[in-house]
Amino acid sequence: MKTSPMLRAQAAVTARAWAIRSRLEEVHQEAKTRGDRGDSPISTVVIIVAAVAGAVIIAGGLALAYSRANGKLSGVLGG
Repeated sequence: MKTSPMLRAQAAVTARAWAIRSRLEEVHQEAKTRGDRGDSPISTVVIIVAAVAGAVIIAGGLALAYSRANGKLSGVLGG
């Protein structure tokens, strides 16, 4: 007896759904036993943005100071 393609597809989908459900249950159990890992993606992004903003502000301040003192530093830099 030959099985229909629809029946084979349904069996494949059912097997895949069962595998996904069992894996999700394993992940859920592991998360319950391990607890919070402590790393929050939001706080990480805030820290990175603050560091980049600080670096840009410092670089801008140095560029501004250099541009204001450009004529006064020509002898100091050997030019």
